[in-house]
Amino acid sequence: MIRIAIADDHLLVIGGLKAMLESDPQVRILFAVTNGEQLLSALREQQPDVLLLDIQMPGQTGIELCKVILQQYPDIKVIALTNLEETHYVKQMIRNGAKGYLLKNTDQQSLFKAITTVLAGEQFIDPQIQKNMMEEMLTGQKRNLQEVLLTKREEEILAMVAKEHSNQEIADALFISLRTVQTHRLNITQKLGAKNTASLVNEAHKRGLL
Repeated sequence: MIRIAIADDHLLVIGGLKAMLESDPQVRILFAVTNGEQLLSALREQQPDVLLLDIQMPGQTGIELCKVILQQYPDIKVIALTNLEETHYVKQMIRNGAKGYLLKNTDQQSLFKAITTVLAGEQFIDPQIQKNMMEEMLTGQKRNLQEVLLTKREEEILAMVAKEHSNQEIADALFISLRTVQTHRLNITQKLGAKNTASLVNEAHKRGLL
């Protein structure tokens, strides 16, 4: 029996995954949750063999959660589940311990292949992502990045970061908590694939976001 857990903030995605997985009598879905807090709470009660983990969720991102979860439960095989094709997200997830990276438009065959591959101790990367990474390696250039969409709040925070305001100053100015600012800032950083504040601002300028 393969025990699987799902963490995704879209109920339609969870429903689709359940429909595909439950067609196999050897699969048991332990739980499905919609945010990081629920996920960490559920894991304290029971641990799956495989965790399908969305990268973009409210609160803590899948990238953060992956590292935290595997520090506590190193035997869980994490497969990132996302619409993000940029290779820097793949590298971040793999660096944090994920064994697989799967796009949400995957079919049933690829989903089961990913699960069986990671359970065998190997790594599974979505074929489309493998193609992207190969192109980057051969050309020495990054693919044209997909359009980055920021929320209105993220745009406000990005503008203040560019003006060298601290997180606390941003929180005070926007009447939100420091933790909320930190979460938004992390989301912006990940969306732009930046490593630090300087590269964040530079990337934002290149994309016309500032």
